[in-house]
Amino acid sequence: MRKRIFFILLAINFAVSLRAEEGMWIPILLQQLNIKQMQDMGLKLSAEEIYSINHSSLKDAIVQFGGGCTAEIVSPNGLILTNHHCGLGSIQRLSSPQHDYLADGFWANSLGDELPCPGLTVTLLIRMEEVTGKVLDKVTDAMPEFQRAQIIKQNIAGIEKEAAAGTSYEAKVRAFYYGNQYYLFVAEVFKDIRLVGAPPSGIGQFGGDTDNWMWPRHGGDFSVFRIYTDSNNHAAEYSKNNIPYHPRKFLPISLRGYQPGDFTFVFGYPGTTREYMTSAGVDLIANQENPVRISLRQQRLDIINKEMNENKQVRIQYTSKHQGIANGWKKMIGETDGIRKTGALEKKKAFEVKFQTWADSLSGVHPQAGVSQPSPYGTLLREFDKLYEAYKPIDIASVYLIEAGMGIEIVRFTSPFMDLVKQSKDKNAKPEDISKSVQKLRKGAQGFYKDYQTSIDRQVFIAMLKSMMEKMDKKFQPPAILDLEKRYKNDYSGITQELFDRSLMPDSAKLFRLLKAYKASDYKKLEKDPLYKMVESIYDQYSKEIIPLSQKFNAKIDSMQRIYMAGQMEMGKSRLYPDANSTLRITYGKVRGFQPCDAVSYNYFTTTKGILEKEDPSIYDYAIHPKLKQLLTSKDFGRYSDKDGSLHVAFIATNHTTGGNSGSPVLDANGYLLGLNFDRNWEGTMSDLIYDPDLCRNITLDIRYCLFIIDKFAGAQRIIDEMKIMN
Repeated sequence: MRKRIFFILLAINFAVSLRAEEGMWIPILLQQLNIKQMQDMGLKLSAEEIYSINHSSLKDAIVQFGGGCTAEIVSPNGLILTNHHCGLGSIQRLSSPQHDYLADGFWANSLGDELPCPGLTVTLLIRMEEVTGKVLDKVTDAMPEFQRAQIIKQNIAGIEKEAAAGTSYEAKVRAFYYGNQYYLFVAEVFKDIRLVGAPPSGIGQFGGDTDNWMWPRHGGDFSVFRIYTDSNNHAAEYSKNNIPYHPRKFLPISLRGYQPGDFTFVFGYPGTTREYMTSAGVDLIANQENPVRISLRQQRLDIINKEMNENKQVRIQYTSKHQGIANGWKKMIGETDGIRKTGALEKKKAFEVKFQTWADSLSGVHPQAGVSQPSPYGTLLREFDKLYEAYKPIDIASVYLIEAGMGIEIVRFTSPFMDLVKQSKDKNAKPEDISKSVQKLRKGAQGFYKDYQTSIDRQVFIAMLKSMMEKMDKKFQPPAILDLEKRYKNDYSGITQELFDRSLMPDSAKLFRLLKAYKASDYKKLEKDPLYKMVESIYDQYSKEIIPLSQKFNAKIDSMQRIYMAGQMEMGKSRLYPDANSTLRITYGKVRGFQPCDAVSYNYFTTTKGILEKEDPSIYDYAIHPKLKQLLTSKDFGRYSDKDGSLHVAFIATNHTTGGNSGSPVLDANGYLLGLNFDRNWEGTMSDLIYDPDLCRNITLDIRYCLFIIDKFAGAQRIIDEMKIMN
């Protein structure tokens, strides 16, 4: 164990000395690993001012928003800023044709007007602690993987229980470096979150899917929420008696702007990266998985786009759904293209040649036993290649079942009824437990039908069924799909019509009648339902056939990846910041433009001039709100203009970010808020697999444009007055 940790620290220190603008670093290690380099690049803060458990620090102003984004506290009264696309789900759920907050925006005039967001949480880190020794206690290199995993699981449960005991906090242990290190995170989860303000989607989502993942950008991607607590400033469930949260720290806001080469850093919760995957794994993603996913999502988007453009009600219902599909779709396109353009596979293979040479050099004669001692890493890469090749057909079958089969709304909606059927058939099940399950399904159904269009889902059903039948490996297809294929001779419209017309599921009235008087014996009605039968077949195929095979391969890949990671650490010649895993991280870089291809050079910022240049009233995503257009054309920018007189909208820098960093604060050398991170450039989306400093940029909403919208467009002066704004 001591030897392993020694190699980790040795390799990390080596890597830090080599790279400046790459990596997602652990906050408690800043003093040891990063602070000198950060200060050399321009930072004016100490490590203690960024992360401390003894004193208030910047980390006390950073929260995980809704489990998938980041937000920052910007006032002494719990006001938080995040991206519009992060708050979109809550904004959509609060919207209706009568109160279309998506199209019209929303601004609360008082605390009493702020809207509760049921189900929305934000999580504030209290402390983190390295617990590798405790987690790996009694673990040996010689024991089987299943035994190793069992001991680790038991150790983690004990650590988490002890850390949370006597508190209202949540405690979680997370693996780093593929299980070579472990850290404990203790956090407070706030459950009363209210919407304070949001611009119209025409501002917050300006440019829509066309501009998504792209630079230059001109969207005002922000929304405003507030954390509420009980009278003791503790996290609590929603209550009308709750009060605004009073944080230990909130972020000052800078109006000073930025120049090329200025130091910036991002503090947030990046989701998932796989920087240390082998070339075989990258090839599977880029050349096998992504093309299938892209094609299937493109078909769904084409159908939804057409309907949203023709019907306002559909636009309200499907905005959040559409974004969920489109965001990954476009990212995968850019990722695959970036891997090709940067020669990522070739770079991975070149490193693997060096690794293999180093691994082979470890083989030799044991000095005491006098026998040949093989390298512990000598055959790893060859084993990886064989394993990925064998895994490929299973992986692609999984993609089809998830993206096509489970990509159909009514399929996902129907799947929870499988648990009700199972429960109803259980002779030991209590009537009151069945009743609770039914009530939960009723509640879910109400939300589902509110935002559901059968006509859209029928079209999606036809397209996805066709793709599965024609392109998915027959040996992995669900039996119900094969049966339908034989009976209907590839008449996808006919199959869809029969399933939808004869099923309870697409018809809210029929389903609610069943659930209203549901009793255990009614499970037979569900089992006879033709759509239910197909859904059951899809999920059974996935859970009983695909998942066991995938788990077997992934368990082997993970165990080998842990050893490969340890080898890279020992070798000491690779980027050794840990992969992102939705825990709090620091990444830092400088404001800088880039050149994506020959004869094209992008500036480091955009202005409102670009909004006017992009205007196209005939396209929803490029229509400009009349009041905003008046403000922009009159150049009524107030105190939010730059020194050059223009109003900046967004800027780019070399901070290494990923999904989950959406909404993260982008801070200047003093720790003042410059803007909200909201995207990456399309050419650099492969940074989850391999980072290229020449191409990878994070895209940030300039805080001055955010404040301009709140102040000059919305007239929400009370929000501005809460913040500490540095001129």
